[in-house]
Amino acid sequence: MSGTGGRPSGEGRRVVVTGIGVLSSIGNGAAAFTRALRAGRCGAGPITRFDSTGFRQQLAHEVKDFDPADWIHHLPHRELGHATQFSLAAARMATWDAGLEPSRLRDQRGLVTIGTTDGEAAELEEIVEAEVTGGGPEGMDPTAVRRLPPHRLALAIVQELRLPDAAPSVVGTACAAGNYAVGDGFDAIRSGEADYALVGGADALARRTFAGFSRLGLVASDRCRPFDANREGLLTAEGAGVLLLESLDAARARGARIYAELLGYGLNCDAHHPTAPDLESVARVMDLALADAGVKPDEVDLVSAHGTGTKTNDVTEARAIRQVFGDDPPRTVALKSMLGHSMGAASALGAAASAIALARGFVPPTVNHRSTDPDCGIDCVPNRALPAPLRVVVNNGLAFGGNNASLVLGRYEDRHEEDQS
Repeated sequence: MSGTGGRPSGEGRRVVVTGIGVLSSIGNGAAAFTRALRAGRCGAGPITRFDSTGFRQQLAHEVKDFDPADWIHHLPHRELGHATQFSLAAARMATWDAGLEPSRLRDQRGLVTIGTTDGEAAELEEIVEAEVTGGGPEGMDPTAVRRLPPHRLALAIVQELRLPDAAPSVVGTACAAGNYAVGDGFDAIRSGEADYALVGGADALARRTFAGFSRLGLVASDRCRPFDANREGLLTAEGAGVLLLESLDAARARGARIYAELLGYGLNCDAHHPTAPDLESVARVMDLALADAGVKPDEVDLVSAHGTGTKTNDVTEARAIRQVFGDDPPRTVALKSMLGHSMGAASALGAAASAIALARGFVPPTVNHRSTDPDCGIDCVPNRALPAPLRVVVNNGLAFGGNNASLVLGRYEDRHEEDQS
């Protein structure tokens, strides 16, 4: 088992979140996303992205009311796959939300890291179908072929926003990839290697992924009910979450609104099982994150869980949380009850929600809830948001293959001014 949490806490620059871009089944943009989180909105609905004929389950979480032309002004958006459109739009939203025109970033060193599970899986499906049906290379749509490379999820952001000194990269650590990407940006800002970072995750709904989870028997019949005694599984989803990170000094110098401070993160990979989580590894990644952040377990007010709604994940994660935080752990919520499981975007959307919750002082609920599984033993804040003066939030992302990532975010406080008082 390996693990890392970046540089030791207290070294390097303080890192803050100043912009949030979101595309999700419950709302697009930080303001709409915030309202939906407060309201406990669930974005499940009939699948329209692909033909779901023959599948027992017919529901997913799709992004609605999205016109790529509203956000993509320089690149030909019709030549971009859905996941790339999502990541690019979320990145532009994040700069707009931060009050930063991209032109102000062009003479700065930047990092653009996007996590994904599937990349442009829908394009791959189209290409494979053309080959299988006998079309051969001549039957393949050249536009679909150009959309396929997953590195475009980050490269297109650099090209569209015209950021000549930004390094693009894509992280493929499945459903923990969004947190991995945020950790990458955190290190770059903290160490001084970059002046800003646009980081997060994006995935589009894909028939291949839906079919895979369906064959595993992990798809719910109507709603995702994490930590519920009668939960059936997850609902697949799509979306994107991108955070704009800056150093605290830079944010204060321009009078930026600060959502939250990134305090630390942890990563590990146990390779325990292709799909099943390992309790010790999940506990270990939270320990790594807390150690990196210099935060004690009793200082954490909320855990934003991976919380898929599957039998194994929820019990394992809940037990790991109790192992780290004790028999009376912090409130633990599962945003996938509202958002569905958006794969590589999931933990990035969790990071965005955590930052919003810290800034706005509330706990998003776990919706669709009936009764908590006693084997989980956590307060999942059922169905209704709660006002709460949150100080520290832990955001988990757990992936197939044992790829785990945990972020620690804190309410922004000016420690320099506190020290002078």
